[in-house]
Amino acid sequence: MSDRGLTEDQRLMRQSCREFVDDVIIPFMRANWQREWSMTPDDRLPKEILQGAENVGIRALGVPEEFGGIELDKASEVQTFAIISQEIARGDSGLADKLVQNWKVSVLLRQFAPKHLQEKWFKRLMEDPQFLLAHCLTEPRGASDRWLPYNVPEAAMQTKAVKKGDKWIINGRKQFISNGYDAGLYVVYANTNPKVGMLQGTSSFLVPRNTPGLTVARCNETLGCRFMNNGELVFEDMEVPEDHLMVENEALATAGIYFRPGKIIQAAKNLGVGIRAFEVTSDYVQNYVQGGRILIKHQAVALRLADMATRIEAVRALVARAAQAVDEKAADADTLCNMAKVYASEEIMKVAQHCVELHGGNGMMLDFGVEKLFRDAAIFLHMDATVDISKMKIVKSMFPETAGKYAGPEA
Repeated sequence: MSDRGLTEDQRLMRQSCREFVDDVIIPFMRANWQREWSMTPDDRLPKEILQGAENVGIRALGVPEEFGGIELDKASEVQTFAIISQEIARGDSGLADKLVQNWKVSVLLRQFAPKHLQEKWFKRLMEDPQFLLAHCLTEPRGASDRWLPYNVPEAAMQTKAVKKGDKWIINGRKQFISNGYDAGLYVVYANTNPKVGMLQGTSSFLVPRNTPGLTVARCNETLGCRFMNNGELVFEDMEVPEDHLMVENEALATAGIYFRPGKIIQAAKNLGVGIRAFEVTSDYVQNYVQGGRILIKHQAVALRLADMATRIEAVRALVARAAQAVDEKAADADTLCNMAKVYASEEIMKVAQHCVELHGGNGMMLDFGVEKLFRDAAIFLHMDATVDISKMKIVKSMFPETAGKYAGPEA
């Protein structure tokens, strides 16, 4: 793989991460494929894996150096996130998602959390390799409202926060939360002004796992990315101290520092899945014999392999361009990061389809390990907004004066 355009630090980090994936993650996934299907979430990923991520320095990217983290060059931070998340996802996209939540939430904490809470929670994160962070936005009703967003009062968060004295009382429910089942600290979004739209009436709060009134209702059993424990949370008269309010009323309007890198990271993880699909497929078709010759000598197989490689390179180029735009805070960053997310999810799904089909019957066998890539790729069509909602965001960012409002009256 080319090092073109990488800094020396990025090249070294990528190499360390790749060795970790090749030496630890891929062998573990191949030898322990049954663990993915354990219905006891705590038993899926052994502690040694996150400890390994800690050992190679990729668990705490984005944590300020003063708290012991790996503080990246701000001029290329999102590009570095993309490079490393791609490498991890090449080994397992669930593990990648488990780790990148820590990175993305750390960016929010260093920007908005009070200093004394940064000191407390960054210290906890750095001390415990198993400690995870989670970002709680999606709700059971109207999940896509948060992404367009449908900025009208009737589409506001169902989770509500009311100020009483020096505390906030929160009631509601969140679902489809990455790391939601086993995180130790949550960033929770709630409606604090029901009279206005979401962009003006949503606040964000820091919520420790042991907060009374917080219940982790269940682990959502997903089709793919199963080594990240997706969770559902319930808040019942949950009291949060006044200083745990991060952003009042404007939380969604200011969350671009989380969402924009998030889109890039999703696309990069998806790219990692595609790269792994191409690796195993190219190896298979050059060694498996069908019709008296190795598969790659059949023209139909060669055409598919070329199609896979071309789609991967096109995704790689768009992800790199979008990541650079986000780092540079370019005017078209929102457009490009949504394009990268959509394009990667659709193109890598096609790559994964070629992968399982070129493996024939083996592609459908659980113990062969190829169908997992297909399942993992399918998840990305719905992560960080659906494809259709993302396309609406692209149009709105390109043509803000004429694009439809998609909610509420047109005039």
